[in-house]
Amino acid sequence: MTTPAFIIKLRQRLIMDRAAMGVRQSRPGLTPAQRRALPPFAAIRAFEAIGTYGGIRRAAVAMSLDHAAVSRHLRALEQWAGVPLADRGSGGLTREGERFHQRICAALGELASASAELTHRNDDRHLRVWSVPGIASQWLIERLGGFSALHPDVELEVQPTDNVPLFASHEADAHISYTIDGETPPTLDTDTRSVEILRPRIIAVASPEFSRRIGSVDSPATLLDAPLLHESDTGQWRRWFRAHGVEVGDTLGGAKLWHAHMTVAAARRGQGIALTNRLLVADDLERGSLVEIGEFPPVSLGGYVFTARRDRWQEQVIQGFRRWLEKAMAEAQA
Repeated sequence: MTTPAFIIKLRQRLIMDRAAMGVRQSRPGLTPAQRRALPPFAAIRAFEAIGTYGGIRRAAVAMSLDHAAVSRHLRALEQWAGVPLADRGSGGLTREGERFHQRICAALGELASASAELTHRNDDRHLRVWSVPGIASQWLIERLGGFSALHPDVELEVQPTDNVPLFASHEADAHISYTIDGETPPTLDTDTRSVEILRPRIIAVASPEFSRRIGSVDSPATLLDAPLLHESDTGQWRRWFRAHGVEVGDTLGGAKLWHAHMTVAAARRGQGIALTNRLLVADDLERGSLVEIGEFPPVSLGGYVFTARRDRWQEQVIQGFRRWLEKAMAEAQA
C-alpha cells in the first residue's frame, strides 16, 4: 500500500521540527515555524514594488525587470498565500494585499536600513548629496570642480530634489535645503544634525530689455503693478513686500510657474520680474542676461541649511564638503 503524499510531507515536517528543537539558538531569531512561513524573497520584492508604484508594468520599470518576470513573481506569491493580492484590472491591491503590503514595507525598510548600515560603514570616498533643485542646478553644478580639486579621492553624487532623504536608510549622506523664515521646516530623522550655512539676500531681477521697458523703479511699492513671476504661490513676493514695509492686498497678479528655476528662466526671456538670490543668478548678472531691479535695502527671507546624520557629522568627508560649501557660498554672496 502506497503512503499518501500528505502523510509523507507531515512526517518530513515533524522530523525537521524535532531536529530544529534539538538545536540551541545562540541569540534571539526566527522560530522554525516562522522560517517556514516566509514566502520567496524575490516575490516579496516584486509585490512591494507593485503596491508602491501602482501596477505590474510600473513595478517592472522601477525594478529594471521584464513585465512577465514581475507578473510571475506575483502569481507565485498569490499561490503561496492562497488569496489574490492585486487587482489586474485597476492595478491596485486587494484588501488582503493592502494589509500585507503595509506590513512587508515596514519589514523591508528595516532590512534595507540594516543592510545600508553594514555596507556604508566605511564608505568615505563616496558622498551622496540631496539638494533643493535651484542651488543644485544653477550654482552647485558649476562649482563642483573646486570641491574635486580639494578632495580628488571623493566621488560626489548630487541629486536635485525637493524631497527630504531618509538618513536612517542611507538615501543620502548630506542634504542642502532652504528654510523659509516663519515656516515649519520639513520633518527630518531624529538622529540628524543641521546648521544654517547662508542667509542669502533676496533680489528682484528681470531681463535688460524688460528693465528698460518699465523704466526707473524708485521704491518696492512700484513693483505692485508690474508683471511678477511667482513659484507655486504668491507667498515669496508677499514676504518680500512686507519686509520692505509695503502692504499687499488680497490679490497679487502674475504667472505661477511652480519652481524657482522656471521663474528665473521666464525673467531671462523678458516675461516679468522674478525674486531670487545672487547665488542662483550670479552667472546671469555677470553675463548681463539679467539685471537687478531697484536699489533696495538688503532683505533675507530664509536660509540654506546643511543636514547630515549626527553620528557621521565629524567624518572627514562630511566635514570637508560642509566647510567647502560654507566658504564657496560666502564668497559668492560677498
